Amino acid sequence: MEPSQSEMNILSNGKSLELGQDVSVPVKLLPEEDQYDDPDAGLESEGFLPSADGKKPVRFTDFEGKTSFGMSVFNLGNAIMGSGILGLAYAMANTGILLFLFLLTAVAALSSYSIHLLLKASGIVGIRAYEQLGYRAFGTPGKMAAGIAITLQNIGAMSSYLYIVKSELPLVIQAFLKADPNSDLWYLNGNYLVIMVSASVILPLALMKQLGYLGYTSGFSLSCMVFFLTAVIYKKFQIPCPFEEFSANSTAAHLGANASGHGSSAAADLEDAAAAHCFPRMITMNWQTAYTIPILAFAFVCHPEVLPIYTELRNPTKRKMQKVSNISILVMYCMYFLAALFGYLTFYDNVESELLHTYNRIDPYDTLILCVRVAVLTAVTLTVPIVLFPVRRAIQHMLFATKSFSWLRHVAIALILLTFINMLVIFAPNILGIFGIIGATSAPCLIFIFPAVFYMRIVPKTDEPTKSLPKILAACFAALGVSFMVMSLSFIIIDWTTGAGLAAGGH
Repeated sequence: MEPSQSEMNILSNGKSLELGQDVSVPVKLLPEEDQYDDPDAGLESEGFLPSADGKKPVRFTDFEGKTSFGMSVFNLGNAIMGSGILGLAYAMANTGILLFLFLLTAVAALSSYSIHLLLKASGIVGIRAYEQLGYRAFGTPGKMAAGIAITLQNIGAMSSYLYIVKSELPLVIQAFLKADPNSDLWYLNGNYLVIMVSASVILPLALMKQLGYLGYTSGFSLSCMVFFLTAVIYKKFQIPCPFEEFSANSTAAHLGANASGHGSSAAADLEDAAAAHCFPRMITMNWQTAYTIPILAFAFVCHPEVLPIYTELRNPTKRKMQKVSNISILVMYCMYFLAALFGYLTFYDNVESELLHTYNRIDPYDTLILCVRVAVLTAVTLTVPIVLFPVRRAIQHMLFATKSFSWLRHVAIALILLTFINMLVIFAPNILGIFGIIGATSAPCLIFIFPAVFYMRIVPKTDEPTKSLPKILAACFAALGVSFMVMSLSFIIIDWTTGAGLAAGGH
């Protein structure tokens, strides 16, 4: 049955559907009641057979989307942009500028290629969701694997957002109240604050029954990150190297009253040693270098959002969506490199795994950095419930695929997820571990392995034989992803076991 014009308008505007409504046009992933096609009923395959009146049902690539090219670039850019930008300066400090630029370029190019594989596979079968593509390729195991990877990726994203709340909110409160940074007041304890924010702000939003797939914070989140980048570039020209620690400034008068000639000589030697570190390194290797590729992979994951954005694109074609992806990746590539470069050139080897936290060592009451902190905190706090929805959706389809909507289950999954994530954030030594583990596990699956194996499985051999160049390249791409995952995990496990890099990274 062809969808009516009113149905088309409802779908394109992202509104929910009534239960039992017969709609053949796939829509954007929205509320929990919008279930996937039932694999056991074979509904997925019906989309490729003639209907009763002899007409072929509309596939998602035939759906008349309403989103412009520019807005699609904006939406996908927001899907790419995340908290990973705060760890890139630290990554550059442990690779050097040239090696970082090479790795950033390689990950961006590979991410663009994997989107090409994803779009080609999805165009053949007309499927709009990552998990459904996995089901089409490998049945239930493929759907479960994709669902687990998306769940882990989004849990990592939420953990990184809440870790920013844990580390930055106490500094904001301290600056507003002019409190002693060494005091042990409860409202300066990040563990208490992250629990309070989760319970008072995130949980009520996460309990909503319906939430737009890309959310209402897209524009605000991107503008906050642009503001962050602008402040990082500006501060590079305001902070000298070597910089004075804030604690040293506060005690300078006391030290000056008792300074001796020997003390002045020692201070001069320390200043000379510090100045020797104010030169950029082009290439460097250490234990923390092992975290760089996982951090970069974590920063470029947007693949679960590609197909829904493709669905809503006006006059969609694979070439047009690939262009949207390439422009979005290029813009984020430039922002990532500039944030990493100017953050690194500001602090050099003293940069911390969370860049904003480093500015507190100079002046915790700096007005510009305080405004940046408030903007980033607001953005990441409001983004957590949006990221939670796909996780809960994936869990629903993996564990309760045949069940109808239940408020009890809806609330329980949100509570369990937030409790688990809060525990992870409270006990994680730093944000680097979150970026490393998630970037070394779910990110290579979503970027490298799954798009390649889904492509090889879905594209018919009549179109592309197994030994054709495109499938050989896809197989090499999957092998690269597996190698990257094994290598990254091995280095991270060795690092944690021996403590070789924790001393350097545990700021």
